[in-house]
Amino acid sequence: MPQISQLSEFYASQIFWMLVIFGAVFFLIGRGMAPKVIETIDNRSKRIADDLNAAEAAHRDADAQEKTWRVQSAAQRGQAQALIAEAKAKGAKATEAQLAVAGKGIESRLAEAEGRIAAARESALAEIETVAADAASDIAARVAGLTVDAEAARAAVKGVLHG
Repeated sequence: MPQISQLSEFYASQIFWMLVIFGAVFFLIGRGMAPKVIETIDNRSKRIADDLNAAEAAHRDADAQEKTWRVQSAAQRGQAQALIAEAKAKGAKATEAQLAVAGKGIESRLAEAEGRIAAARESALAEIETVAADAASDIAARVAGLTVDAEAARAAVKGVLHG
């Protein structure tokens, strides 16, 4: 069989070129490109790890700031409530003082009005006594024909009205 005898001639050159091409590929890819790809992957992994660490540190810092803010907020809320309570107390005292002043003014005006009413009543009673005494004198003079002294008539009317 002639094909078998030719195998060694053709296979030897094919094996040679196969080894040359695999060697070239090994040196180009294995020694040239693979280290760069591996270095890029390592750099990327390191950058991702650094970013994750920075994110964790920022998260811890944000938590600490939030805790500080909550404490300050609670303290400020307490101060605000104290100021509100103080303002309410001052307002209540001011209102009480104004009410007391207004109450005194009203009491004095009320006392003055009561005095005027009492004076008007006394004046009205005196006038009624005078009118009643005059009427009693006129009635006694017309009915009985008696002359009654004005002071006696006034005393009699006073006794009836106050008695």
